[in-house]
Amino acid sequence: MVKQTEKYQAEAHASAFFNSTNRNDPTLFDHRVHPVKSLPNTGFVWVIAISAVMFTLPLLALLGTKALWMLLPHLVLALGMLWYFIRRNDRDREIYEHIRIWPDLIAVHRHNPRAPDQYWQANPYWVRLKLQDNRIATSYLTMTGGEREIELAAFLSPKERIELKHSIENALKNLKVET
Repeated sequence: MVKQTEKYQAEAHASAFFNSTNRNDPTLFDHRVHPVKSLPNTGFVWVIAISAVMFTLPLLALLGTKALWMLLPHLVLALGMLWYFIRRNDRDREIYEHIRIWPDLIAVHRHNPRAPDQYWQANPYWVRLKLQDNRIATSYLTMTGGEREIELAAFLSPKERIELKHSIENALKNLKVET
């Protein structure tokens, strides 16, 4: 029963978010933030091929012995785990945040690859950005508006978070100058 209520609330929140962001007027700031994919598919193939060769080289000395057959399953398991975890990392890097600013609304849509999407919106006049260093991360970027504080671009490097903060602040300053 609780799961059904939470699901209903999440759907209602998402519906309200999309109703308020489905607008005809142009955005003042529209930016999609996503992590850098550092290993393309060709690089993945090379990593797996080189690992397979490097894993099997020591086994050449064991050709024709029972030890080869005892070690072979471990080699295959290690290669399979390397394959699985690299591909899982690729799926986890499908995360993104879509930040849009209008004169009367700021909206953030966070797409999570293995969890429900998250939505946040507020009046841009009351939004505050905060960049802080803590034990976990340097240049940790948060945005406060309304009753909630959200983290922004936690998957980016500290330098990229600082650049994002400056971009959003510039858009908000331009917004306040125009009004």
